[in-house]
Amino acid sequence: MTDPDEVSPDHDGWRPSRRRVLQLGVAATIAGGGALAAIATGGPPSRPAPSTTAPASGPTLAPVAPVAAGVISKRIPGTDIYLPAVGLGTFQTFDAIPEQARAVRDDVLRRFWSAGGRVVDTSPLYGLAEENIARSAVADGFQNDLFVTNKVWATGDHLGDDSHAAKSLNDSMQRLTRSAPMDVMQCHALVNVDMIVPVLHAWKAEGRIHRLGVTHHDPAYFGPMATWIQTGDLDFVQTRYSIAERSAEQRILPLAADNGVAVTVNMPLEKGRLHQFVGDRPLPDFAAEVGISTWSQYFLKWVISHPAVTVALPATSNPDHLSDNMAACRGPLPDAAMRTRMLDHLLAMPGFDRLTTQPWYPGKQYPGVMNRDLAAIRERSTWRSTRWV
Repeated sequence: MTDPDEVSPDHDGWRPSRRRVLQLGVAATIAGGGALAAIATGGPPSRPAPSTTAPASGPTLAPVAPVAAGVISKRIPGTDIYLPAVGLGTFQTFDAIPEQARAVRDDVLRRFWSAGGRVVDTSPLYGLAEENIARSAVADGFQNDLFVTNKVWATGDHLGDDSHAAKSLNDSMQRLTRSAPMDVMQCHALVNVDMIVPVLHAWKAEGRIHRLGVTHHDPAYFGPMATWIQTGDLDFVQTRYSIAERSAEQRILPLAADNGVAVTVNMPLEKGRLHQFVGDRPLPDFAAEVGISTWSQYFLKWVISHPAVTVALPATSNPDHLSDNMAACRGPLPDAAMRTRMLDHLLAMPGFDRLTTQPWYPGKQYPGVMNRDLAAIRERSTWRSTRWV
């Protein structure tokens, strides 16, 4: 007998059942083997892949800018849309106060576009990042051609109040100077996720966004993230994944593959810590076999060669580093044997297993509005902790 509380979600009016609401946030028990086999064989997802078609009452999907010849691309599951496998993150790096190095950020985004980059990830929480993206994109006329993955971090005045979330979306659209609906809107760091995912489904049904997802950078939250991949009828999930932090391989990546969910990757370079670790060490000779000439390409090709990964999102404020990152999106990709060889080479280096315990952004400072305001709070607070952002 069908339980009336267990109503399957659909894209035109998704509603979580009472039982599902109680289950959300509880880590799922993941079966081994089957998901990994699906990744390895490229088999179909175990449920219908997420729809990318807006309802008849809303606008149709805007065409995605074509991928340039020779650029490695990945398909959004369940669609015929391909995205360049290396995108651009903007946390910290694009939070530049107007008087600070605006021209440098303009050059980063211009080079990104010229190199075939299309996917830009941002958030209202990233200070002035949205405005700085827009300034350069508008100047060169491609603000509506970027594939923007954005986020919402909001609660409300009361349970069921979505006005704060709606204002966040509207403000983001204005800051990005964007007329096309947001390509992907995500619940940032699972904040208020029980409320935000239903709101995202409503926005999708209304044609205000094209796709929806959830994000987190901390493996401690992979349990609830896994549950949302299984139950939230998501199109995208953004997770942390790097050659130094591989926890996503255990459940997030297999589940995304099984459920037809696209994966974007934050922290693929571990916020500068991978480069600090290798320092001036030479690349292993075998790296040339897959067209790798720098450590950035080594780290990024390792990430995007995982079959479940759609786009890696390295962030940089250095135009030359941007060009180096984008070079990882060309040439051959490592196969499974080469990926193992690449990882083993680093694991053999003393201290590699402790890399993720080091502070973010070694040797770098980003004096934007986020760090300015966080510093002011630290100055006022009597609490001293390592848990500051």
